[in-house]
Amino acid sequence: MSVARHQWLRRGGPAAFLEICVIAALYYGSARLGLLQQLVRGQVTPLWPPSGIAVASLLMRGPRVWPGIALGAFLVNISLGPSLPAVLAIAAGNTLAPVCSYLLLRRTGFREDLDRLRDALALIFLGAFTGMLVSATTGSGTLVLAGVLSRGDFWPTWSVWWTGDAMGVLVVTPVLLVLRSVHRPKSVRPYRWAEGLLLVAATACVGFLVTGHTPLLFLGFPLLIWAAFRFQLAGAALCALAVSTFAIIAGTERSGPFAGQDLLTRMITLQAFNGSAALTALLLAAVISERTQAQQEIARACAQLAAMAARIATGNHHPMVPDREGEKEPADPRTPPRPSPQP
Repeated sequence: MSVARHQWLRRGGPAAFLEICVIAALYYGSARLGLLQQLVRGQVTPLWPPSGIAVASLLMRGPRVWPGIALGAFLVNISLGPSLPAVLAIAAGNTLAPVCSYLLLRRTGFREDLDRLRDALALIFLGAFTGMLVSATTGSGTLVLAGVLSRGDFWPTWSVWWTGDAMGVLVVTPVLLVLRSVHRPKSVRPYRWAEGLLLVAATACVGFLVTGHTPLLFLGFPLLIWAAFRFQLAGAALCALAVSTFAIIAGTERSGPFAGQDLLTRMITLQAFNGSAALTALLLAAVISERTQAQQEIARACAQLAAMAARIATGNHHPMVPDREGEKEPADPRTPPRPSPQP
């Protein structure tokens, strides 16, 4: 057996290869779903789920999965028709963007639980807004150089590309991080199940209104607040994904608040809503999680102090305490030491 093959088997071998293939398949499948709502030349969408899948995969599985992201990006772009050099350049940008986001998040001590305000802010401003600049700039510039777009279309395409990738990170990545640790809750009271079902039904009703002819896009925010307060990140992330999806459908179909608007106006309205929804969900859920953790720590400290006070009040405390030299002294100088037992 060669040294390279031996090292490959030690690093995971078939399991690592299967992991890369699964990530590539998820990237490609989510890209085909995202392209159903394309706005620019059949390949630029207001929500790009693969960017969220890529960042979540790197956070959960580490940088070793980047070949799966690169393979998925190559397969997606080769099916869209540009020349091979353009495909390779766009795929490279789509791979480097989530890797940059991953490196930035790891450098700030990001935790996948998203239970701190600093983690939510890092995902928003570093993982989404900063990291996705790479893919938007590389992709739009490549299309211009390849002659697919004119120079005047660079900035409109860049804005749609960047916001689509950023929304993918803001909306999809938190959902995947939540699903990573999902488990069947135990000893949940029936009214909590009823409340969850009621939230789902209310979200569906709002989605029906948003995708119809009524401009009631703002009704999504009470649902986000409700989900964050009662279900924290698990509810807020899923609710933000649903609300943003409904808004994107309305935007691409030019219905509801997007009726009669041109592409630029629709993009500004849509991405302002999606960004506000994602920011509201993530920040509010993180603040609620921090408050809950602080309350639990205070309750734990109070319980420990109460138990200690009860032991002291009943005299059930150790009579001898070690001093700095390791010798034992009476805990109370007014209490004489016990006499040693007689043989």
